[in-house]
Amino acid sequence: MKTRIAELRRHNKLSQEELAKAVGVTRQTITSLEVGKYTASLVLAYKIAQYFSLAIEDVFLFDEEEKI
Repeated sequence: MKTRIAELRRHNKLSQEELAKAVGVTRQTITSLEVGKYTASLVLAYKIAQYFSLAIEDVFLFDEEEKI
């Protein structure tokens, strides 16, 4: 799954470590999300979206095949 996490972090001048601490995960989790090696749980997706004051679908980009 593609995300806008890296883009949003850069825009907000935020490190992976800072975002990780804010949402209660490790920096490695943020790295894995950014490169598409890990899919966030609904709770984590919500926390990340809420941190950036966005809707989940504005942070996590779902392909049509993933919606099914």
